[in-house]
Amino acid sequence: MMNTMPLEADTRLLIDTNLANLGWSLTGKNKNVFVEQPRTEEERKQLKGKRPDYVLYSKESERPLIIIEAKKKGEKIDKALEQGIELFFAALKEPEALAAIWLTIKVSLIVLPINIFIGVVMAWAIAYFDFKVKSLLTALLDLPFSISPVVVGLMFLLLFGLDGLWGAWLAEHHIRFMFATPSIVIVTLFVTFPLIAKSLIPTMSAQGTSEEQAALILGASTWQLFWHVTLPKIKWALIYGVILSNARAMGEFGAVSVVSGHIRGLTNTIPLYVEISYNEYQFVAAFACASLLALIAVGTLGLQNVVRYVEKKKIQE
Repeated sequence: MMNTMPLEADTRLLIDTNLANLGWSLTGKNKNVFVEQPRTEEERKQLKGKRPDYVLYSKESERPLIIIEAKKKGEKIDKALEQGIELFFAALKEPEALAAIWLTIKVSLIVLPINIFIGVVMAWAIAYFDFKVKSLLTALLDLPFSISPVVVGLMFLLLFGLDGLWGAWLAEHHIRFMFATPSIVIVTLFVTFPLIAKSLIPTMSAQGTSEEQAALILGASTWQLFWHVTLPKIKWALIYGVILSNARAMGEFGAVSVVSGHIRGLTNTIPLYVEISYNEYQFVAAFACASLLALIAVGTLGLQNVVRYVEKKKIQE
């Protein structure tokens, strides 16, 4: 199969076009972008023979503002990690990468216990009881799957943004919700909450309530009923749902992208950091963090298979 990733010439064309669209001047009297060398001889000496691909200067200062490096001539972008494993780990140790990793872990640690509680309660209600709004509650579980994550993010932005329904009230009380961790947690919770309930409902419906009824007759409390009777019956389905929910939370992109604000070092999760790094031609950083998500995906599949195998063995016994 032919590799369609762009070479350096294509990368340079993309950079030139983007710079021009952003108002930078590569030619003429107002030129403030210099290719392969800085503007002054003194700056060239400071670089000691190094030739940056692009040096950008601010209109207000004579000092360089930004340096952009494209790929080496003739190389392909998919060889971003060919310079060794050291660069891979160095990219993961960058402050922005560490901040993105920590934020992703923190959001998952907040969302997962809430998802477990909501999932167990909803599954218990739907599987064991009949009530008027049961069909509505069941339909609610399908809502996050039927709405695009981007639309979910936009919905919360319209509700809690500065110009949204409750944005002014939040601003008056100095509550920062949008473009901060709380908004990321809420949208992640919205798109992941059905996963645990969806995993539990078939198991709980199939096993019935006879053991729970026997425990109630023998005088068991609600907590004893759940802890000693229901939980052992559903534990493998619960573990399966937790694995799915955690993987989805860590990999969520669309909804988080809308409400995060893309604030570097503060509101970028791993998926957002990968996108930003790739768009800025920082391919080592992008591929290093993307590999973490790939490892999570592979690990999730492995854990799913293990849980399925153990559950099948338990049923056979």
